[in-house]
Amino acid sequence: MELTPQQLSQYNGTDPSKPIYVAVKGRVYDVTTGKSFYGPGGPYAMFAGKDASRALAKMSKNDDDISPSLDGLSDKEIGVLNDWENKFQAKYPVVARVLN
Repeated sequence: MELTPQQLSQYNGTDPSKPIYVAVKGRVYDVTTGKSFYGPGGPYAMFAGKDASRALAKMSKNDDDISPSLDGLSDKEIGVLNDWENKFQAKYPVVARVLN
């Protein structure tokens, strides 16, 4: 399945009939089982329905960093992002890709 960023945004946890998705490096993960983290009111709710790659790499919850852009990230930040990607792969199913 492929989703546009606009379609992905519909899976942000606000509609209880839909799963919660978070994308990392263009891969969309179904994080519904982590609803307490990614659902409304959760500590990572700002990532739901978005590609959070840049924010994860920078360990940031700043809205400006919640983006698929990896431009200008340091090698250390890329390493942090790869660690996050491995955690997501181990814990959540990949359900789609984000179209650019």
